[in-house]
Amino acid sequence: MTDPLASFDWTLVRSFLAVLDAGSLMGAARRLGAQQPTLSRHIAELEAQLKTPLFERTGRGVVPTAAALAIADAAREMAEGAQSLSRALARNRETTVGTVRVTTSQVAAAWLLPPVLSALQVAEPGVQVELVVSNEVTNLLRREADIAVRMVRPAQASLLARKLADLPIVACAHRDYLARAGTPREPMELLQHRLVGFDRDDAILRGFGQMGLPVTPAHFVLRTDDQIANGQLIAAGAGIGFAAAYALRHWPGVVPVLPQLGIPAMPCWLAVHREVHGSRLVRRVWDFLAEAIPREVGWESPEPFTPS
Repeated sequence: MTDPLASFDWTLVRSFLAVLDAGSLMGAARRLGAQQPTLSRHIAELEAQLKTPLFERTGRGVVPTAAALAIADAAREMAEGAQSLSRALARNRETTVGTVRVTTSQVAAAWLLPPVLSALQVAEPGVQVELVVSNEVTNLLRREADIAVRMVRPAQASLLARKLADLPIVACAHRDYLARAGTPREPMELLQHRLVGFDRDDAILRGFGQMGLPVTPAHFVLRTDDQIANGQLIAAGAGIGFAAAYALRHWPGVVPVLPQLGIPAMPCWLAVHREVHGSRLVRRVWDFLAEAIPREVGWESPEPFTPS
């Protein structure tokens, strides 16, 4: 037999149960935070659809008819179903709706994360991302961000960290520059070229020192500590520079040179504060980044995640 309440508006059934439990229209109105005339209209509509009276009006309130008592159990099952649906929707909203702050460096924000975050918006349209661009590693400790994508492993005990990839660093130049100046075949030939590098940051100099090459700041004809500007100078054909290999796809005409340099790879880490890692929303974004970033850089063997 078809459920007699199956075709009815849930609002009418909810009003019916409120009146049934309260024993009066006034009591039901207080319970639901509704207007008494509205509930009276709902009961009249339901009675019209069922073609039978549901309540008898008395001086003290209302008394349910036999018909009302006959449908009471089915109405309560309907109420339980509605409550279950509401709880499921609330859990879903908790998981996929909200704002997550992600912090990363200038280079990763410009060249690595845009396609990843674009894919996140397609997969999780309810997630809003605030991208905090900073080269500092303390954002998570100050709780200025929820998740960090960093090129160094966080050492703080209050953070959880997962290694996502080793990012190759390459010497590179635009084809137009190489056409003018020639392509170096040996590391020592770099000293005969226009080099693009950092200003106060001595990371490149220390790297050359470890390889036994006598490179000094004077060899770098263009120097800047702004990593975006550094990459754009290489892309403009200003000289030979050094960059993460994944960035080259964004610079048409820029190609790697001197693969035998063997520049140490740069690790990519995902970090989150222990206190927010339990959030379903943050964990969903964490899981997405943990899968998408290695794919984006062509890294197929990320470390298994073990809380540390």
